[in-house]
Amino acid sequence: MSSKKDNVTQSITQVIAASSLGTLIEWYDFYIFGSLAVIIGNQLFPSDAGASALINTLAIFAAGFIVRPFGALVFGRLGDLIGRKYTFLLTLVLMGGSTFLIGLIPSYSSIGYAAPILVLILRLVQGLALGGEYGGAATYVAEHAPAGKRGFFTSWIQTTATLGLFLSLGIIVLTKNILGADTFADWGWRIPFLLSILLVGVSIYIRMKMHESPVFTKLKSEGKISSNPLKESFQKKANFKMVLLALFGATMGQGVIWYTGQFYAQSFLENTCKLDFNESRYILLWAILFATPFFVVFGSWSDKVGRKWIMLTGMLLGIVFYRPIYQYFIDATNVKEFEKTELLSESTPVITREVVKGGLDSVITSTSSKVLKNGMTFKESTITVVPEDVLAPVPAVQTVIKDVTLSDSTFTVFILLVFFQVLLVTMVYGPIAAFLVELFPTQIRYTSMSLPYHIGNGVFGGLVPFIATLVASFQGSTPLSGLWYPIGVAALSFVIGAVYISNRVDRNVMD
Repeated sequence: MSSKKDNVTQSITQVIAASSLGTLIEWYDFYIFGSLAVIIGNQLFPSDAGASALINTLAIFAAGFIVRPFGALVFGRLGDLIGRKYTFLLTLVLMGGSTFLIGLIPSYSSIGYAAPILVLILRLVQGLALGGEYGGAATYVAEHAPAGKRGFFTSWIQTTATLGLFLSLGIIVLTKNILGADTFADWGWRIPFLLSILLVGVSIYIRMKMHESPVFTKLKSEGKISSNPLKESFQKKANFKMVLLALFGATMGQGVIWYTGQFYAQSFLENTCKLDFNESRYILLWAILFATPFFVVFGSWSDKVGRKWIMLTGMLLGIVFYRPIYQYFIDATNVKEFEKTELLSESTPVITREVVKGGLDSVITSTSSKVLKNGMTFKESTITVVPEDVLAPVPAVQTVIKDVTLSDSTFTVFILLVFFQVLLVTMVYGPIAAFLVELFPTQIRYTSMSLPYHIGNGVFGGLVPFIATLVASFQGSTPLSGLWYPIGVAALSFVIGAVYISNRVDRNVMD
């Protein structure tokens, strides 16, 4: 009896390992772009584009999320018709190939606006592929999981999105440290994209050895496969009602919590708080490292107490605490305020002069590093535009602060605050795969669960960095204005979920 149990456990372990590795690599591929948005923006758009380069790059990044629901429809239909295994094997190939090609595209200086157009096309392919990946992997694992442990086993798949981000951040930081900041910004940023082809090759090899889901195999042998998964998913009133409930009562709120806590946090620290490139990523790396085990904790706990209130509690905590957390980020990095009384030392300014605008004007830049008594360091640049025409207006002077490095104590507090945000991610995301799988019948499960997941997570959630950054750039807005988008979406989802979602667990996936 014990031997039989060990064999079953080993089989499930292999299923989880193979599914998780491929999904992790797909998330890695998808998120490299967002992690390098500032550098990529400088490569894809004119050098004088300024803030619009970042916003345009985030728009290209968001495009990959917008098409994810279409990928869910296309590959979800294939998954319900031909099987789980071969469908998410195909998505892996598409994702890996697109990521590799992004690393090869020339910069704006070489091919002009063809560069962002080509990257946009490849981002769309990535979005389509990811739209088909997650539903297949989650369904595949859930259909292998024993009764009473579906939340626990599917939660391992849930870790892959965050671990994919962790892997992408780690490789980016390692590459930048090896090559140096200037070389990395020039061409070294391409290396994380190119490396993905090796990871994809390993995953394809492993996935080729996987067997089809036993639940789908049984359904196929009995001749019960859906002839039209799209029609059955969205034209049958009862099933379509569950699709809408999953979207507005769960995945929509889960999506904005996910992308606020992990992506917008990094973007905010780097672009609003002006933290050093490595500093912002180290904070997120430590936070993710400490928080990731809680995906499994909350997934397993949902097998005992239900999925609903764990997910909704994560949304509620985000609604309440986001603004105070981000206000602290701003206050703790307000170097001009600290500098009034606490400047400890300053390096000798380095002065450079550059002719711009066809030789009509000159830019004089004076850059120095400063150290404050509280342990914070930063670079301060005074940029003076000197008109060559003596009748021109008074030279324009601009002071820019960047590359802020925190004191040890403040750095620790930042890790704890980002850790708290990622902990909320584990609460909303850990149980959601089991929740979605249990909502829908086997013959249309891949299609039915993929669409609300990718609209909620991909569209509502994926647009957080772009919309929040855009809103914060409006005249009259504050750095915290962008948070109203994720807070508002999470609040709406919380209310709908609290009223309409059932807290039952462990519905038979053979239904």
